[in-house]
Amino acid sequence: MRTLTTTQELTSFCEEAATHPFVTVDTEFLRERTYYSKLCLIQLAFDGDGETDAVLVDPLAEGLSLEPLYDLFRDESVVKVFHAARQDLEIFWVDAQVFPKPLFDTQVAAMVCGFGEQVGYETLVRKIAKQSLDKSSRFTDWSRRPLSKAQQTYAIADVTHLRRIYEFLQAELSKSGRAHWLGEELQVLTDPATYDIRPEDAWKRVKTRTNSGKFLAVVRELASFREHYAQTNNVPRNRVFKDDALVELASTKPKTAGDLGGSRLLLREARKGAIAEGILEAVAKGVKCPADQMPQPDRSKEKLQVNPALADLLRVLLKAKTENAGVAAKLIAPSADLDAMAAGLRDVPALSGWRKEVFGDDALRLCDGKIALAARGQTVEIVEL
Repeated sequence: MRTLTTTQELTSFCEEAATHPFVTVDTEFLRERTYYSKLCLIQLAFDGDGETDAVLVDPLAEGLSLEPLYDLFRDESVVKVFHAARQDLEIFWVDAQVFPKPLFDTQVAAMVCGFGEQVGYETLVRKIAKQSLDKSSRFTDWSRRPLSKAQQTYAIADVTHLRRIYEFLQAELSKSGRAHWLGEELQVLTDPATYDIRPEDAWKRVKTRTNSGKFLAVVRELASFREHYAQTNNVPRNRVFKDDALVELASTKPKTAGDLGGSRLLLREARKGAIAEGILEAVAKGVKCPADQMPQPDRSKEKLQVNPALADLLRVLLKAKTENAGVAAKLIAPSADLDAMAAGLRDVPALSGWRKEVFGDDALRLCDGKIALAARGQTVEIVEL
């Protein structure tokens, strides 16, 4: 197998790939020690079975520019095929502000075609390509050079089998008329907001046991400082301080470096220097936060008057509909959304797009008393009222 290490080699391959209907893409990266992923390897293949139809690209090679690949990503005459593309797309968006278009994600397509929720690549290789994968190199250090033969074999298999999987799933989507389902699901993957992590919103991911505005104000400032520091210094946020330490700091509200020394959960490195200064400033800012600017948790669903009988009927309808459509029930509506519908709310994903076609329309009719459900042997049928 070939490994491309120069811009000219990459340009030649991408120009050839541009003459084909699709190209399969995968990446290997490291993220354990950085905030942003470190791209270590790119795998590319177009349809065919020749030795030059699939290659590895070494982004760590000196002088190599990925612009030829990004030009291919912008070429809308070539479908770019990934499996579970989100992390790959984040890398390319952060690096070059580019999304591959048009995009095809085989994990999402497999979900639409009835393979279940978040089906793994290995499963699709086994079920569609009728092959097996050696996953022993999965957690190796992809930044080390030279790559071993086992690493190269593992990496190239992530795009060669993907060709057969794409062709199969594309044919299934055409046959079932569900291509627009896939399009709706992929919109979020090519939305820049998906990858825009705003420090001021980081507090919403921190789990706390109190909803006090004063407490959450300190949590917000600490989480914002941590996110900004992690982004600026390209270190994992947990290397700054972990969530449990953040909650402890919001509770104890330290005022001096000496107070930080009494923390049970704060990392030693965080008790001095820039991190310590940032913590103390964030705590002070949170403590001084005016009442009208304190963060408020979402309590919109705390006082919902759920009709339990209707919620149970919606669950029965969902099970019947998803079994008939061959998709996982969780993909249509989680239990919380069903309870929200049974309480009268209508702003839930199950009531829009393809989910509305499969389940939402009849769910609304059930809520409005226009249909009933009846058991017929092993199936549940809709009865018009």
